[in-house]
Amino acid sequence: MDLGSILQYLISGLTVGSTYGLTALGFTIIFNATRVINFAQGEFVMMGGMLAVFFMASLEVGLFPAIFLAVACTTLTGVLMERLAIRPVQGANVINIIIITIGVSIFIRGVVMIFLGKDTFVLPPFFGTEAIEFLGAAVIPQSIWILLITMFVLAGLRFFFNNTIFGKAMLACSFEQKAAHLVGISVDRMVMISFAISALVGSIGGVILTPVTLTSYDVGILLGLKGFAACILGGLGNPFGAAAGGLIIGVLESFGAGFISSAFKDAFAFIILLVILFVKPSGIFGRAEIERV
Repeated sequence: MDLGSILQYLISGLTVGSTYGLTALGFTIIFNATRVINFAQGEFVMMGGMLAVFFMASLEVGLFPAIFLAVACTTLTGVLMERLAIRPVQGANVINIIIITIGVSIFIRGVVMIFLGKDTFVLPPFFGTEAIEFLGAAVIPQSIWILLITMFVLAGLRFFFNNTIFGKAMLACSFEQKAAHLVGISVDRMVMISFAISALVGSIGGVILTPVTLTSYDVGILLGLKGFAACILGGLGNPFGAAAGGLIIGVLESFGAGFISSAFKDAFAFIILLVILFVKPSGIFGRAEIERV
């Protein structure tokens, strides 16, 4: 295999892996705030792409206003999910709350299917369609935008958590909620913000990927599961490990499709997940926890 083909697989893997990383990031943000895995995260990704298509067609607005509206509506959905489905059962068993997130996922998918249909949709690329030749590989401009926007989101989140009062309050809640409450931090508000940020990040992943891989009402299931695999691979609770996990899965998936068979492309993420669970359950960048009994 020549250098151009290897580079092509690498770029394709990083492009798709960026979206897995953003999905995994959403899982991590909510897990850190609530210790709950939100299995509706993939639906936030789906909503970003589907709503952008809907707003472009129905309101006849341009691509970027449609994207803004889609991201805003998905973020609002995250807030409503926390207020209407999660907060009323606050204090319940974690397993019960996870089951509720699965129910919300099915509900969102059903609503989108009823109102937006079962067809497959695509968004136009952000800028340009002509591929750029680079060392024998063809790089489409949308891939460059996906990588740049992903890096921008990661940098923005790092700044938010390290330099803003809300970010530091969310970090305090992720370490010890009772202590955070005692020093005057509203834990409920931090949990709501974590759902909003998670939905925001997921919807951004959806709108940047839709010009490349299309979207439909049911893409959130697979994207969510791959994002979860990336989250485990990077280390549950580690935001930047989750992003790295997404990139690793995307690259391995791309090389696996090229070297073995594209028919098994979607299986690679779950094979990696199983291997990690057997070999290093805390993930590549996670730390093993010791619990005194």
